Amino acid sequence: MDMSAAEVKRAASAQPHPSQSPEPNGSEILVRCLQAEGVKYLWGYPGGAVLYIYDALYKQDSIEHVLVRHEQAAVHAADGYARATGNVGVALVTSGPGVTNAVTGIATAYMDSIPMVIITGQVPTPAIGLDAFQECDTVGITRPIVKHNFLVKDVRDLATTLKKAFHIARTGRPGPVVVDIPKDVSLKTAPFHYPQSVEMRSYNPVRKGHGGQIRKAVQLLLAAKRPYIYTGGGVILGNAAAELRELVDLLGVPCTNTLMGLGAFPASDPKFLGMLGMHGTYEANMTMQNCDVLLAVGARFDDRVIGNPKHFASVERKIVHIDIDPSSISKRVKVDIPIVGDVKDVLQELIAQIKESQARPDVQVLSQWWGQINEWRKRECLRYKGSNDVIKPQYVVEKLWELTKNRDTYITSDVGQHQMWAAQYYPFNEPRRWINSGGLGTMGVGLPYAMGIKLAKPDSDVFCITGEGSIQMCIQELSTCLQYKTPVKIVSLNNRYLGMVRQWQQLDYGGRYSHSYMDALPDFVKLAEAYGHVGLLVEKPGDVEGALREAIKLKDRTVFLDVRTDPTENVWPMVQAGKGISEMLLGSEDL
Repeated sequence: MDMSAAEVKRAASAQPHPSQSPEPNGSEILVRCLQAEGVKYLWGYPGGAVLYIYDALYKQDSIEHVLVRHEQAAVHAADGYARATGNVGVALVTSGPGVTNAVTGIATAYMDSIPMVIITGQVPTPAIGLDAFQECDTVGITRPIVKHNFLVKDVRDLATTLKKAFHIARTGRPGPVVVDIPKDVSLKTAPFHYPQSVEMRSYNPVRKGHGGQIRKAVQLLLAAKRPYIYTGGGVILGNAAAELRELVDLLGVPCTNTLMGLGAFPASDPKFLGMLGMHGTYEANMTMQNCDVLLAVGARFDDRVIGNPKHFASVERKIVHIDIDPSSISKRVKVDIPIVGDVKDVLQELIAQIKESQARPDVQVLSQWWGQINEWRKRECLRYKGSNDVIKPQYVVEKLWELTKNRDTYITSDVGQHQMWAAQYYPFNEPRRWINSGGLGTMGVGLPYAMGIKLAKPDSDVFCITGEGSIQMCIQELSTCLQYKTPVKIVSLNNRYLGMVRQWQQLDYGGRYSHSYMDALPDFVKLAEAYGHVGLLVEKPGDVEGALREAIKLKDRTVFLDVRTDPTENVWPMVQAGKGISEMLLGSEDL
């Protein structure tokens, strides 16, 4: 009689095994460390250098390993899991090409400060440096794109190294940590002891902000005539959304979020001016340029937010900058009051001092400031021309919002025009519901992100808003969705172009559309069906809502919506490269 897979596994586990000695081998130590850290999911792809590790995983059932179809997707899925949950995401890849395939995922997480531990296989220690089969210098290759990395040459150091890796990944400014484990280290045995805590003399991030600096910030904010609060992904990573909301309500001042900070402050609150930056709202950008006191929290004044630094500095203002990472302060913009510390702790102290002072901003002066802001709002910069003939991408995102706003929903995106439309037209009222690649701008992340989130949040709706270009970069993960039963919903805004590239070519390159037209696309409906999923083709505006409703109704199926959208539509507003934040194009009429 044939045995089931589970019976085969139990039978194999019952057999004597060379590694079943009084002391565990390195692979078993690794698994025990992951269990001690409470790791539930591990995304990976096996290979020769990590086979002992996979053997150890086979003999346990507390950690679910997810076999992806490409190592890049393993890191992206673990990254998406970390962004949605706040927990450390963990990925496992083999040596050589396993590592190099993972590099894009590691760099993506590094740019957005995502807590991750990536375990990489390495050739045996005696072979390191001898150009062995599937060898690469993992430490050297990943050094610029990790918070830290380790090469473990002694199995007795493995447990402590892993404790350090998780500690470094989740504390201070979070980030990915690589642990490179040679094959012989994964086989050798050692006593197991997982430390309760670790101390590193060279790593001791500051949590509490300087009290004197916070008092100065309070004085500036209370005396401001045109105050503004500008927040980034650090508020979400620091779990400080509640404190931010309390501070904004306490002062009654306007607030904006960066692309990575959306959801930290409710989009439905009238004090929220929308996203700012290159594709931010007119009112958010004009307020940024014209405020007299700016409180920046967990943001880094990057080029997509402030545009030309000289233009930004042309208006005199006082800047308070709160960040856990001192290297991010005054990096691009000189600030007046730097406050290094955990944003949650600093905001709590800031709120406490404001309450203790019992002073509040001048209501009449603040009213005048709000009057100016409301004048900017009248521009209605996100209005677009609808159509009964062709599907407008903005309309699709708005319909998705209408149908999911009262549901427990997570939205992932890839990178391009669809990413900006999602950020502009899907209002986020809660943190960690908007998952996208901001700093590196990595195409292909949307589907793996969605897979990672769906495992962590099986009862939630998970939608991936993508484009026909981005989705093809990791489309093989549709196979992973089927195997591990992660029924995500894919909304592909298919305009037959690499849309953002086409937009730049239209505006800045004289309409010379060099290699941005996708003229050999697959039949996405048939492709989805070939992977065992549901495919829906949507070609008319009147069919959009019905298709979205059908996708939501098919709760236990992955659904791919191929939505044929207007290929000429552009993302507005837009700040062109080299321009100032207030020098926006609001539509084609500004060209």
